[in-house]
Amino acid sequence: MDVPGQEKRALKRAKICPISGPGSLSASERTRRGREIIAESGADTVEYFNKVLQQETAKTFREQAACWLEFVRMRKRKPVASSTIEDWERILKNWLNPNVGDLPLSEFNNRAMKQIVVTMSKAGLSAKTIETYTGVAKMVVASAVNAEGEQVYPRKWNHEFIDMPLVQQSKQNAPSFSSDVMTGLANWKKPKERMLFILCGATGLRIGEALGIEIDKHISSDFLTISIRQKARHCRIEARLKTPSAGRDVDLDPAISSLLKAFVGERKSGFLFASRNGKPISSSNVIRRHLHPALKKLKFVNPHTGTHKAGNHAFRRFRNTYLRNKTLCPDGLRNYWMGHAGNSMDDLYDKIKEDIQFRKTWARDCGFGFDLSARCTECTEKEGKNEISQGCVNS
Repeated sequence: MDVPGQEKRALKRAKICPISGPGSLSASERTRRGREIIAESGADTVEYFNKVLQQETAKTFREQAACWLEFVRMRKRKPVASSTIEDWERILKNWLNPNVGDLPLSEFNNRAMKQIVVTMSKAGLSAKTIETYTGVAKMVVASAVNAEGEQVYPRKWNHEFIDMPLVQQSKQNAPSFSSDVMTGLANWKKPKERMLFILCGATGLRIGEALGIEIDKHISSDFLTISIRQKARHCRIEARLKTPSAGRDVDLDPAISSLLKAFVGERKSGFLFASRNGKPISSSNVIRRHLHPALKKLKFVNPHTGTHKAGNHAFRRFRNTYLRNKTLCPDGLRNYWMGHAGNSMDDLYDKIKEDIQFRKTWARDCGFGFDLSARCTECTEKEGKNEISQGCVNS
């Protein structure tokens, strides 16, 4: 019989029957019984041969993960965003490779997955995080295919056996801002970040989309429409948006348009929110140096964490909630402005995005849900000295 892990075969022996006396068999019967013993051992089956061959050529989980990452970087069908690949690399580096990296891929089964889940649960990871991390492990195993493109190690994952924790959507950490908080953020002391807060709250743009706006390319001449065609990430521009539906034209309320025009001033080109060297500003700096201090000053409390901290996506949730519950905005238009994909043929047939005048009318009628009338403290102090900051939205 072939032996996994070694080139030399092993000689196996089995008793067929006594030479004489009770239980002895004739020559033909001995031949038949010998064949039965061999068949019962599985030594001459294709399945056994393939199993041995796979174990001899199997890669470890760590090696297959490296091959998989290289493949997803290069594939043309359903390309993966670089940010997603970086997240997968982090998951492999911090969790999967340290625990199962040296395990042969052929032995990565439900039992191995169960051990990973136990380790992550003991470390205090949430159900959603465990679901995401184990999903990466499943993709690594499934990526091992033969010359015909068929999975070498097909698995039927048993979540009951694995004891995979259930994800409860109601407990997801998804904070949003109230109108009062948005009003406070709309009066933040720094003009550039204040305009960013106002624009994100009034449009629901993703932070990368907002930071990727270029004045001469993406803002209409009347300042009533912003075209989303690219995003900024780590202060660099990426042409690939999060989803195909993210490429859209977002219409502004006239009040927001006026503030945006004043903020742009005499500039004719460049990024709307640019750093000193002309590159897009850093989203992490916006959060750490401006959003979190502003939320702390406003005494905002994240109901899910009990702290004052929240991410840039809270602006997007505020806008979606406002359009959905506080206005009569058509569902198709709300989904278009938010960059959400449709779920039915009705959504596919909906051509509301092509009626520009209709969109602008609804942008004016819907409004934006927070107050811009209050002046910020910095402007109030400088106004008394006739030193209103250039570009301040409250000037």
